[in-house]
This record gives sequence, C-alpha cells and structure tokens, in this order.
Amino acid sequence: MTARAGLGADERLAVRAVATVLPFRVNGYVIDELIDWDAAPDDPIYRLVFPQADMLPRADVARIADLLRADAPRKELNAAANEVRARLNPHPAGQMDLNVPRIGADDPLEGMQHKYAETVLFFPKQGQTCHAYCTYCFRWAQFVGEPDLKFASDDIEHLVRYLRAHPEVTSVLLTGGDPMIMGEGVISRYIEPLLEVDTLESIRIGTKSLAYWPQRFTSDPDADDTLRLFERVVDSGKNLAFMAHFSHPNEMAPELVQRAVRRIQGTGAVIRTQAPLIRTINDDPATWESMWRTHVRHGMVPYYMFVERDTGPQDYFAVPLARAYEVFRDAYSRVSGLARTVRGPSMSATPGKVCVNGVTEIAGEKVFVLSFIQARDPELVGIPFFAKYDEKAAWLFDLEPALGATRFPYEEQPPADPSPLVDSAHL
Repeated sequence: MTARAGLGADERLAVRAVATVLPFRVNGYVIDELIDWDAAPDDPIYRLVFPQADMLPRADVARIADLLRADAPRKELNAAANEVRARLNPHPAGQMDLNVPRIGADDPLEGMQHKYAETVLFFPKQGQTCHAYCTYCFRWAQFVGEPDLKFASDDIEHLVRYLRAHPEVTSVLLTGGDPMIMGEGVISRYIEPLLEVDTLESIRIGTKSLAYWPQRFTSDPDADDTLRLFERVVDSGKNLAFMAHFSHPNEMAPELVQRAVRRIQGTGAVIRTQAPLIRTINDDPATWESMWRTHVRHGMVPYYMFVERDTGPQDYFAVPLARAYEVFRDAYSRVSGLARTVRGPSMSATPGKVCVNGVTEIAGEKVFVLSFIQARDPELVGIPFFAKYDEKAAWLFDLEPALGATRFPYEEQPPADPSPLVDSAHL
C-alpha cells in the first residue's frame, strides 16, 4: 500500500521501521472507501492510518531500518522496538498507578480504571483491538503485544461487585481498543449484568467502528442482534451513550455510515462525537466546522475536541495549545448553537480534563485561561486558573503558573502520603 502512495524503497523501509515500534492495522473498507489514493500520501485518512517515516526520531528509525534490512532475528528486533517504546510514555496520566482501583491496599482490579468518582472505565478482554488503528492513538500500548503494557479483563462479575460497593459510580465506559470489535454474543455478556445495577445511570461505548467498519451495524451477521442489545439497554431505563470517534469529515461521507448512524439512533442510543486535534490531519477550523455541522445534520451530538496526549509520537502530531484554541474558537464561531455542545480543546492529563478556555491579558500579562471539566479533586471543577502564555506549549505540563502564582491549583499542598487521596477519590 505504501508503494500505491508513491513512496520510494527507502521511504517504505522507514515506514516499516515505524510500524515495528507502533501498531499498524487497516482494513479493506478504509482502503477502498475512505482513502483518496490520488492524494496519498497527503490524504488525511491515509495519514490517519498509515505510519509516517518521520513519526519517530530519525536515529531510532534508522537503527530499526538497518535491522530490517539485515533480516535480524525477531528477538533482536523486538528488543530494539521495546527500547523505543519505553521512551514514548506508554501509559500517560497515571493510568497504571493512580487510576487502577483496588480492594484493600494491595489488590488491584485488572482491566479497570477509576479516575473520576462518577465514572469507571472497563477494558473488556476481547475488545482490545480495533478495525483499524489510528496513527495518533494514545492507547497504542494496548496493541503492541507486550502484556505488561495492556489493560484487559473478562471478569464482569468483579466489575459488578465493585459498582455495588461504590454507588457513587453512575456511568461505566466500555473502552479499549474498541468494544465493537466484539460480536454481539460476547459484548452482551459484559453489558447485560450492568443492567441489574440500580445505581448505574449510563453505559458508554467508546468506538471508532462507525468510521472504520459501519457494516458492524448494517450487514454483519450479528448487526440486528447488536441493535436489539442496544434497545434492551435503553428499555432498562439506562442511557446508552455511543461515543463515536470521527477524526475527519471524510469519514462521514459514505452513505453506509449514515445508514449505520440511523440504525443506532433507532434503538434510542445517543451518539456523541469526539476526536483529538491532530497535526496534518484535522488541524484547521474548516475541517472541524464541517465535521460538527455534518454530525448535527445527522442527529449526533458534538462532544469533545481533545488535545493530543503526551504519549507515543506526540511531538509529531501535537498542535500547540495556542493554535489549538484558535482552531477551536474559529470553528466554534461558525456553527449553530446545536453544535456548541462541544467542549475543548481539552487535555486528559494526570489531574483531570483541563480545558483551554481562552487567551487574554490580565494586569499586563498574557495568559491562558484554563479550567477543569473533570478532576481527581472535584472541588477544582469549573474554577478558572491561569498559565503564562507560551506559543510553543503543547501540554499542561509545558505550562507555568501566571500572575505571580508559584503553583497551579491542583498542586496545592501535596500530602506527604498520597494514599488517602487516592482512596478517597476511588481512582
């Protein structure tokens, strides 16, 4: 396929080197229906799924390319790839240490994360892959075949017991990977027991399937059974939130996608849309304006514009926060109120979801205006705080406090022993 994109032999080898470190997967639907091969390698969907030769540091790419050229043993190749992966922050935002819930002090619950009091994330074991992989994926570590980097569980009863013990949890997000890679017979075994938890108000499914495999809801053998499962969730009195990842308006162009959207909506599920802002793929206001307007036209709810996380090839894909805010503001100003449900640009960082609300000048100092949409400490939600304006900053931890402050609100008076804070937040 890289030859079809017009790449030379050396470029193709460099792409293979990148794909040795980061996961790569694509399917026939994406290749045949979404990519404009006349525009490749600059086509946004091509860049969305095919690794780029310069996504990783040049020295790392050259080293692995040399190993590939020499037909090095698989063990040696994997060792070199793992060295690179270890430098790519495979689990950002405290996922492995702060977010994993525990029974007692030493018994972590596998395949679960509990960062915010109201919401638990569950990673079903059979859903830890996708129909195709996005090059920017912040959960790339799930897909590289290293067990120590992977979240997964098939113990739904463990989740149910945890929910009953924590009635403050009102929402469960099934995530991955992509839960919709699972057949109806499997996914129903995870969802059906949740319908018996009275304190649970909503079930969310985080998925890219509408963009990468809409047949899942139209013509796959279990498409109708899957939709009936969705109906049972709604009939149980719970909200079924279908969290659809659309990175570019071209993913909505096929009529098949629009038909899949209508079928899901017919079950009573609500489709909310989200994506990160990614350099070279969707980093201009017109793209987001088109995407949000298309989603509203088809009855979906724009939900989030994310900032690319501090993991994997962030340096390649990240858009500086100042530019991210410009893109968001310009697109937001061009859509109707129905699309202004969207929030962003939002960073899912260690202390919580931090939104860049604006750039302004206070007492002669140019600052970013920030606030938490969600936070480990719920007392911080919605309260503005300020950071020095930095046109190169691309992540929360690139910023410095402004207006004479010496630390950000989430850094106030850190405890000597953080374990009580972790327990009280049900992380």
